[in-house]
Order: sequence, then structure tokens, then C-alpha cells
Amino acid sequence: MGAHKMKLAIVGLGRMGANMAIRLMKNGHEVVGYNRSREITEQYAQEEGIIPAFSLEGIIENLEVPKIVWMMLPAGQVTEDNFNKFLDLLSVGDILIDGANSNYRDTIRRSKAANERHIHFLDTGVSGGIWGLQEGYSLMVGGEKEIAEFLRPIFESLAPSSDLGWGWVGTHGAGHFVKMVHNGIEYGMMEAFAEGFEILQARKDLGLDLYQISQIWRYGSVVRSWLLDLIGNALKEDPELNALKGWVADSGEGRWTIQESLDLGIPAPVITEAVFRRFFSQNPDAYSAKLLAATRNQFGGHAVKKADSEG
Repeated sequence: MGAHKMKLAIVGLGRMGANMAIRLMKNGHEVVGYNRSREITEQYAQEEGIIPAFSLEGIIENLEVPKIVWMMLPAGQVTEDNFNKFLDLLSVGDILIDGANSNYRDTIRRSKAANERHIHFLDTGVSGGIWGLQEGYSLMVGGEKEIAEFLRPIFESLAPSSDLGWGWVGTHGAGHFVKMVHNGIEYGMMEAFAEGFEILQARKDLGLDLYQISQIWRYGSVVRSWLLDLIGNALKEDPELNALKGWVADSGEGRWTIQESLDLGIPAPVITEAVFRRFFSQNPDAYSAKLLAATRNQFGGHAVKKADSEG
């Protein structure tokens, strides 16, 4: 891990932000923590030794020059509001990092606003979810290369190891652009696994053990992956997945990846279909599905299921 210890603020102590703060402290860095909810800030101060701040001004007062602020907030308006507030609070030469899944176009716009104030602004795509504290995070850094290099000790401490799983990927917006495409790929991989396991699950007559199959595939198979490891975890706990509803959120990056494919004229049918499947999961009573059933009934007399009937 990086030998040089740094002091920085993590703004937003949700699942990702808090775990990142803890991982950084375990590697010897000093972390000022701020959360909108005072109770959460106090909890992490008591339990983990985070330096608590209870206002944006309090964050700035607790930092040393150059002041380093890493925002781990929801993308969109919350990030926009805090970005603008920090531009007013930070000084020339300070560093502001956005670790949210922000739209890269917003990031490019923000980088220009930061540049006018001579504040360094980095966009960092962060992957690793709730496992990042234990396993390390994958970090895709965009912005000024020399600033990314200056922050190397922080990135090395967050990554799985000092030279694996992180890197400077390009100019302002590049970090969020790469993370956007990463999430689009993730949608497609998850959809392929879901379809394959549904086909396996349908053949009750073969006596298949889906958890066992997931474990066989985890070693030596060309589809081995961390997603498959997680699928194995889920199947071990609940092989029929009876505890879950088939509702899947889409957080935006999949949609943006499709939009980019349209703008560039690059076909992305698998990612597009995966995003559409998520939309479908969010609406089990989709009008389109009902109309499909009604049309089949009209031309072919195919049976329809009434909403109030069982089965």
C-alpha cells in the first residue's frame, strides 16, 4: 500500500462512502467524515475513529492544504448542489473528487466551472459495492493526470492492491464515462446469467441442482466471474429464490450507455435488451403484455388469464 499518508474528507457516509472511509483509515490515512444525518456521522466517529464534521464549513476547517474532498453522494441534483457549495468553500489548488455515478456530460460541465476557480476536479468511477471494504474497489479516474498521481496513496489504499484495479483513464469525464460503460456491460452479463439459470431451472425432470452447477462453473469455466460467485451465494441461501420479487431497478448508467451507442452509431443490442428487461421487471402488469395476450386471443382464440383468477 502507499507509504505516504494523506488527509481527506469523505462527504456522504452511505454504504460505499462509509466503507471507503474505513478502508482508508485502516491504511493509515486521516478521514474527515460528513453525512447529512448527524447521527450517522457521530456513529462512525465513535465506532471507527472518523473525524466528525457537521457542516460543509466544518469539513473545510478540519482539512489541510491542499484540501481534498471526495463526494460519495447520489448522482444528480444532490451532487450538483454540493459541488457548487464546495466551489465556494474551497480555495485555489484544492482538490474535489466526485465518486458518484454522475453523467459524464455533467462532469465535463462541472470540470469547466472548477477550472475557472483553479480548483482541481477529478471524476472517479467506483465499483465494488458492499464488498469493497474487504476486497478493495475498482477505481476509474478521470481529470488531470498529475492530480491523479498526487492522490496515488489514496487510490492505492482503496484498490485491491497498489498496482491492481485502479488507474487514470483519461481527461475530465473519462472516469464517469468508463464507469457508465462498465455498468452497461454488467447489465448484459447479469441478464445472460439470469436467462441461462431460468432455462436450467425449468427442467425439473433432470434433477438439476442450480447451486452445484454455479459452483462447477466458478472454476475453470470460461464464464467464471465475480457475478457468478455472487449468484452462487444467492442460490445457496434460497435455491428457488422464493424470498425475492423479480423487480430490478435501473440506476441510469445502462440508459446512458444505450444513448451513447445511438449517438455514436455503435450497435449495443445486448446491453439495450438488458436495460429493457429491467424496465419490464418493474411493471409486472405491463399494458404491452396484456395487449399481446388480448391480440393473440382475438386472432387465434388463444387462452387468456384474467387478473382475478388464480394461477
